[in-house]
Amino acid sequence: MNIPNIGLGTFRLKGQQVIDSVTTGLELGYRHIDTAQIYGNEAEVGKAIVDSGIARSEIFITTKIWIDNLSREKLIPSLKESLEKLRLEQVDLTLVHWPSPNVIPITEYMEAIAEAKAQGFTKSIGLSNFTNALFQQAIDVVGAQEIATHQVEIHPFLQNKKVVDFARSKGVHITAYMPLAYGKVMNDPVITKIAERHKYSAAQIALAWSLQQGFAVIPSSTKRFNQELNLQARNIKLSDDEMAEIATLEANDRLANPSIAPEWD
Repeated sequence: MNIPNIGLGTFRLKGQQVIDSVTTGLELGYRHIDTAQIYGNEAEVGKAIVDSGIARSEIFITTKIWIDNLSREKLIPSLKESLEKLRLEQVDLTLVHWPSPNVIPITEYMEAIAEAKAQGFTKSIGLSNFTNALFQQAIDVVGAQEIATHQVEIHPFLQNKKVVDFARSKGVHITAYMPLAYGKVMNDPVITKIAERHKYSAAQIALAWSLQQGFAVIPSSTKRFNQELNLQARNIKLSDDEMAEIATLEANDRLANPSIAPEWD
């Protein structure tokens, strides 16, 4: 199964809130759910998926290995624990959530995650938040063809062009997280003007801008109405001029920049 181009992100959602969000999303037609070990919500995501009654084969599920679990002896056991919480025998995609902050060699955890795939715990593997230099090191271990996607922060105000261009040069797909920049796109005059022209919302235009570049997007939302609107972004076709207009909004405005982050490109 290819990575569905619109997924439902679950970052910051806990307890009943994430159960409701995933339940509603699946009802509306989302078939790509994104979670992570550090989100602390894998069990709730798993419950919502099982309770939905939708066939497992129809839903693409991603989780991510946290930095504390990247060592050779911890990675697979931690993924097995994630599977138990998710009530699954296999996830569709497992990402290295962040490169280890100068503790565990890339060779060690890339070999371990490749072994997790070989043992059948995940269909595909990928990366998240890697710089190009670290990305190349990961490729040197497993080969570019083994990396299903690179998940990075991308929105009109942080377009991550160097990382996108590098991934494309290696034939690796991109997943854009925080595609709405925590709602900042809603107040941008350039995006708002394009939205008025198309009779869509600014959020939908921002998603369409990412989708049109071939990225998968994983916006999170707890409101049924917004989830529905996000799915409709697939119907929008922006002109080359409109794409170029949005491209002028690049401001290197990075929202996800924790202390464990690498030195960004």
